[in-house]
Amino acid sequence: MKRKIISIDENLCNGCGLCVKKCAEGALKIIKGKARLVSEIYCDGLGACIGDCPQGAIKIEEREASPFDENEVHKHLADSKSKLTNGLSNACGCPGSTPQYFEKTNPPLIKSVDSIESSLSTWPVQLRLVPVNAPFLKGADLLICADCVPFAFPDFHKRFLDGRVVLVGCPKLDDIAYYHEKLKDIFREAKPKSITVLRMEVPCCGGIAQAVISARDDAGYDTKIAIFTVGIRGEVTREEVPPKV
Repeated sequence: MKRKIISIDENLCNGCGLCVKKCAEGALKIIKGKARLVSEIYCDGLGACIGDCPQGAIKIEEREASPFDENEVHKHLADSKSKLTNGLSNACGCPGSTPQYFEKTNPPLIKSVDSIESSLSTWPVQLRLVPVNAPFLKGADLLICADCVPFAFPDFHKRFLDGRVVLVGCPKLDDIAYYHEKLKDIFREAKPKSITVLRMEVPCCGGIAQAVISARDDAGYDTKIAIFTVGIRGEVTREEVPPKV
């Protein structure tokens, strides 16, 4: 039958997973770093996921497609919930939550615990807890960091934290819309000197970078943003400076 159904532009999709969370029918899933339609019969064609796509990668088109099947949706959601309960899946289908073990052949060498000095200069560090008008934010070199990064990147303090004010958050577990609004207020109030973003390579972590970019643009602030992507094995896999709108 010919009906309305969503279409995803994979060239625009950055795999942030926001659309997956918004889809009540479970029709979307992150596969190989891109949002994809799991099955046509799960998509009702109403497009609730469209407004949550920061890249504008989702649209509704009218084409030949299998009819929407509400009964199959209920079965699909029940099956997904069962897998989640048994630890075989996760809420947004993000491959970054797949359990892995890394065997270390050569453990890192630390001469002495006393020789390691923390570069942390402010507290609190959680984005949700830091007041918008905190004095240390004024004109600061801001480091907005996904909370898994310090565990993965071995030289976090020396390379990234030293001389910066850090704000930490998790785009998978927290509310991205809240991040956007709070960061927008921080940029307007504090007018940071520089903005550095650290994210993990897993697709759902792209949400924190997107929240920073959109908040800066909506705040009318023209400071450039440097984004560093860190691999789960601890290496910087990508560096980018997104254009200003």
